[in-house]
Amino acid sequence: MTVLTDLVRRLHARRLRARLVGAALPRHVAMVMDGNRRWARQMGFDDPSVGHRYGAAHLHEVAGWCAELGIRQITLFVASVDNVRKRESGEVAHLMRLVEEVIAEPLLRPDSPWRLHVAGRTEVLPESTRHALKLAEDATRDRDRGFHLTVAIGYDGRVEITDAVRNLLHEAAENGVTLREVADHLTEEAIGAHLYTGSRPHPDLVIRTSGERRMSGFLLWQAVHSELYFCDVYWPGFRKLDFLRALRTYTTRP
Repeated sequence: MTVLTDLVRRLHARRLRARLVGAALPRHVAMVMDGNRRWARQMGFDDPSVGHRYGAAHLHEVAGWCAELGIRQITLFVASVDNVRKRESGEVAHLMRLVEEVIAEPLLRPDSPWRLHVAGRTEVLPESTRHALKLAEDATRDRDRGFHLTVAIGYDGRVEITDAVRNLLHEAAENGVTLREVADHLTEEAIGAHLYTGSRPHPDLVIRTSGERRMSGFLLWQAVHSELYFCDVYWPGFRKLDFLRALRTYTTRP
């Protein structure tokens, strides 16, 4: 029965893929990778944090689907500021090791097309995690194949906007610009340029797994005009079929 089900799903995925040929696919897909611990419990693991390892590894598989379809910009929500600061220390340490070993290190391989960008307050991360991400950013900086992977870690959308305005004001002060002059000439573009994501394109489609129907502070500024797609499947169980369904829904929206 499992073999038959798998065959049916693969055939369905193939049909969906064929229908997407020639369709206007999103250029930038952002994803909230939610449900790792719940997936582990569902699968019968004694330690629910095992789900983080499967979830981290799955990131690269999903990135491969995007590259295959010509989607060259992806942003992945790995951990919020609260995830890092408020969760049990052992779980956070485990998650940070996975970020270093399962997310950052594979990007160093020469066959990876992705250039890494990091979005968030990296100062809340352990030194080893900051170092691993910085190493991967520097090592991939000159990749010119046009594939960009942004990892949102130590991230909160309200904090991002606050930091952007603060940095804008600091920059103005260093240049001798008065507060009134800043206020008189303040624009959306000026604030946007100081976001963690800078001038990179805003997402066309945001996918959240696990069945939750909320953004949880993810890309509050950037996703204001994005299409939203909520999927009941937990992140480690998020299949290519589920991804293609999200893309199909995107292509059918006016």
